[in-house]
Amino acid sequence: MTRAPSAPPLRAGMARTWRLPRGVTISAYAFLLPTLLLVGIFTLLPIAYALFVSLQKMDIVSGRHSFIGLRNLRYLVEDDKFWAACSNTFHYVMVVVPLQTGIALFLACLLNGRIKFKRAFLTLLFLPTLTSSAAMTMIFMWLFNNNGVVVHLLQDHLGVTIHFLTDPKWALGIIMLMNVYSTIPGFLVVYMAGLQEVPQALYEAAVLDGAGPFRKHWEISVPQLTPITCYVLTMGVIGCFQVFDQAFILSGGEGGPENATLTFTLLIYHFAFKNYNTMGLACALAMVLTLIIFCVTLILNRIVKPDGANGR
Repeated sequence: MTRAPSAPPLRAGMARTWRLPRGVTISAYAFLLPTLLLVGIFTLLPIAYALFVSLQKMDIVSGRHSFIGLRNLRYLVEDDKFWAACSNTFHYVMVVVPLQTGIALFLACLLNGRIKFKRAFLTLLFLPTLTSSAAMTMIFMWLFNNNGVVVHLLQDHLGVTIHFLTDPKWALGIIMLMNVYSTIPGFLVVYMAGLQEVPQALYEAAVLDGAGPFRKHWEISVPQLTPITCYVLTMGVIGCFQVFDQAFILSGGEGGPENATLTFTLLIYHFAFKNYNTMGLACALAMVLTLIIFCVTLILNRIVKPDGANGR
């Protein structure tokens, strides 16, 4: 019997390279092809086309377009509605994201312990997830309109009259309250799943050291859930920058009163489908929004370390 020739020995500093057989490589790409086609057609191609349109002056009805370069950005900077949408959206993000993250974390730590009526409390918390965003908005409009339940309660018991939906000082706050109420259950599940991975020995050691319930979670749960918090904050930031349906329904699509509920996505809708010759402005604003979300997410991931417990 003849022995098969052995592979030559590796020299110092040489790394062994492995290559898949040609047939296996072709099969792998064949399995990936449907997904790659879907991503290319429905994700990459629209992004490329939106980038192309953002450099054009386009009439969506006739299809006529002419290259104007970066002049769409100049038009945006000179538009008062752009700055109103910018202020509203950033204000919305700065209020909603910390609230929904903090409340979800607090409730997760509370429900992770042994408390009575835990299942009933979880059921009540998850009721908002059973309704659509449009239905939730209609409920809040019924509660806070000029003849709503909340307005009448304030008038009857406190003698205070507040027109929440028609007052620029309160309209955006109602959307914030609605978003916080509807997003907490989803983030609560994520935090509760993360708490199951925290070693119980850490809590037992903290109790032996004399730590109370609050300090136990502050010193152990919060640091151990740093990767989960990074995920929750990232998803919250992306979702808040893209808020549309609540502002659209509550204001009738106008962003009122006095542009108080005008957001980036609602302004994109105005440019794209209300003024048919400003599709280029809509795509330019979409590119600006994409860049803002990318930069904010990048900064957030640098501040809140997503890799490993305790932020390390």
